[in-house]
Amino acid sequence: MPATDAQDTKWKGSRDAWLDAAFELLLESGVGSVRILPLAKRLKVSRTSFYWFFKDREALLDALIERWREKNTQGLIRQAEAYADSIVEAILNVFDCWLDPQLFDSQLEFAIRSWALQSDEVAQQIDAADDARIEALTRMFEARGFDSLAANARGRTIYLTQIGYITMKTDEALEVRMRRIPAYVEIFTGQAPQTHELRRFHARHGYAPGQGAQEGD
Repeated sequence: MPATDAQDTKWKGSRDAWLDAAFELLLESGVGSVRILPLAKRLKVSRTSFYWFFKDREALLDALIERWREKNTQGLIRQAEAYADSIVEAILNVFDCWLDPQLFDSQLEFAIRSWALQSDEVAQQIDAADDARIEALTRMFEARGFDSLAANARGRTIYLTQIGYITMKTDEALEVRMRRIPAYVEIFTGQAPQTHELRRFHARHGYAPGQGAQEGD
């Protein structure tokens, strides 16, 4: 009898499952550990089932890069281009990326940047992504009346600050980060956020001021 869809999936896994497992190994042990047999064992599927989804290991690695590009680069660009009534709201749209892994996956970003230290090809992909992201942030400021130089400097400052958070693996409680958000907004835009702007931002992330640990605890 032919296998059912459920039986077929159990035997082969799925493309996303292979990619998820590859990302986990990349994060845990580096790109050298991302190999077909360890992935098959992790997924508890046949090694040969890999070839239902990928031509070879290089195709899997290319798919990891594509997932990162779509998730993080396009995710950040979409947020920078999202509708906003003011530059403050525009910045808060971008800040959504740093708090919502569905928009921007910081763990994936760290893993790809670590991989780039061993691969000139991946490093080139990083350079291209950095340029595209900073350009999107620059356009965001220019669209709201900032001159080109100021727009680029502000965009670069926002972006490099967050990449610093990621590469340093900064662990910051939500309460602490949220308390710092108004100061970051004012530094980056020259304008203090209004109460209603912060309320909308907080609501998007299910945050109520005063919850959680206090800074310095």
